Amino acid sequence: MKQILIVDDNISILKQISAQLAGSYEVSLAKSGILALQICMREKPDLILLDIEMPDMNGFEVIEKLKKNPYLDRIPVIFLTASRDSATEVKALESGARDFITKPVEKSVLVHRIELHLRFSSYQAQTEQMVTNLSDSIASSFAELIECRDENTGSHVVRTSQYFDLLGRELMKEGLFADELVLPELQLMVRAAPLHDIGKIAISDRILLKPGQLDDSEFAIMKRHAAIGGEILDRMYKRMPAQQYLRYACLIANSHHERWDGKGYPLGLSGNYIPLSGRIMAVADVYDALMDNRVYRKGMSHQVACNIIDAGSGTQFDPQIVEAFKRVKDEILPAEQE
Repeated sequence: MKQILIVDDNISILKQISAQLAGSYEVSLAKSGILALQICMREKPDLILLDIEMPDMNGFEVIEKLKKNPYLDRIPVIFLTASRDSATEVKALESGARDFITKPVEKSVLVHRIELHLRFSSYQAQTEQMVTNLSDSIASSFAELIECRDENTGSHVVRTSQYFDLLGRELMKEGLFADELVLPELQLMVRAAPLHDIGKIAISDRILLKPGQLDDSEFAIMKRHAAIGGEILDRMYKRMPAQQYLRYACLIANSHHERWDGKGYPLGLSGNYIPLSGRIMAVADVYDALMDNRVYRKGMSHQVACNIIDAGSGTQFDPQIVEAFKRVKDEILPAEQE
């Protein structure tokens, strides 16, 4: 059942509209804009009926805050007001509201408008999901194509994305990095993760597939893939700014080989100066690289790989991310090694 949030400072109007919608929808009530925002963060309703004239925070101020929050900005809003002023109606629609209904509200009109906008939102969400799936499929396939130049690493991009998601959710559960790590942002990071090694497209097979140890000059060339990947993805993001995941893809590609102690590359960043997405990917990427068979060595056991990650805490890796890794390491364990 769809959830409708009704926001009005008039208790009698809240009760009236709630009674009109009872049985058809799950209804939540808020008598102030501040309470409405709190409910939205907790419950994320499917549609909001929002009064304009309210004390403390009016409807325009509420919708402005909703539109600035990436978790809430897609919730359809229908303004309710006793005003019949056309200027108010125009302002309401310009603010991002889907519709405008004058009070007193007639039930059949209200239900019709609600159903219209719920159907439209559902169609919009389905269309956006189709586009997202297509975009992700193309990006992942391209990344796998690059990885498959080494026949043993074709699934690396899939596994590291899964590990990234698991680590990110564990950090969120612990309340860590709360300013950066909210679910919509984590989802963008996970979508971006498969592109972390896209810069390898510029590295020759002679170096990428060398069966032995790279010498200093070869390793210097190999290290360039991080900066090259960041540059490629930065150009892509500038061409397609609506594809927000590319913003994280650029950060991850450019920073997943940085080290907590500042001895990484390409910029020698240290500590929290390394983007959070790059610090998470560093752990996911190294773990999978240790476990995987490569042209120059055989894969290690899960326990040995975990020990190496643990040993790198505070030098190679962010200690808080290593602690999160240790809490979820049994969930990461590949099925063939259980």
